[in-house]
Amino acid sequence: MSSSETIIEVDSLTMAYGSFVLQRDLSFTVKRGDVFIIMGGSGCGKSTLLRHLVGLNRPASGTVSIMGAPLRGDSESAEGRRVLRRLGVMYQSGALWSSMTLAENIALPLEEYTTLSNSKIRQTAALKLSLVGLNGFEDYYPSEISGGMRKRAALARAMALDPDVLFLDEPSAGLDPLSARNLDELILQLRGTLGTTFVIVTHELASIFTVGTDSIFLDPQLKTMRAQGNPRELLENSKDPVIRAFLTRGEDTGNASTEGRV
Repeated sequence: MSSSETIIEVDSLTMAYGSFVLQRDLSFTVKRGDVFIIMGGSGCGKSTLLRHLVGLNRPASGTVSIMGAPLRGDSESAEGRRVLRRLGVMYQSGALWSSMTLAENIALPLEEYTTLSNSKIRQTAALKLSLVGLNGFEDYYPSEISGGMRKRAALARAMALDPDVLFLDEPSAGLDPLSARNLDELILQLRGTLGTTFVIVTHELASIFTVGTDSIFLDPQLKTMRAQGNPRELLENSKDPVIRAFLTRGEDTGNASTEGRV
């Protein structure tokens, strides 16, 4: 599904908090239709990179461009607002409003950023919920559904404005293995049917090998990218012991295989 069209371009990006440099000299591209994985150990800056990619953080140096338009860490300009509206974000916690029904959660960005009628907004919310397997749950509150269903509802809200790119921060966190697998299958289904590009922060190997078409590995010691490529190909071909240890959970026997990992 991935094409040669570049939808995200990161050039010489350095991320820092004051004088503390988290990652430096990051350069990579994300192609349309990719499921692009940001991976690495705890504290390496995965979620911080995602915040830079959606314009919430300003780079210390370097640039992030979405569909050819540079992000400057804010949405003050008309161009910045236009670009950011083409992105959808699913936060690790889901971040659903507990006092709103699922339909009302999805309706919120539609009410804020479109001129659709109330009836059309309701129809659109129901459609998004049906796309993630929650048809009939429009009037349920987040507290009335399971953790896996809340993740799906959060994904439906991220899709509310038909974004070109969906950013997911640890989407499988807190889920049991079956719910996590179902979410992976949903991501693949949405990529296949809608052509959506995904950028996913995760450390879950099953998800990485199941959905990832490309990836980068951030290293907290080197403070930069240690590798980029399809996760399965990295596992099969990389000679880097750090990469292999991460992708095998330290169980590398020298003849690693992805069989049984998905």
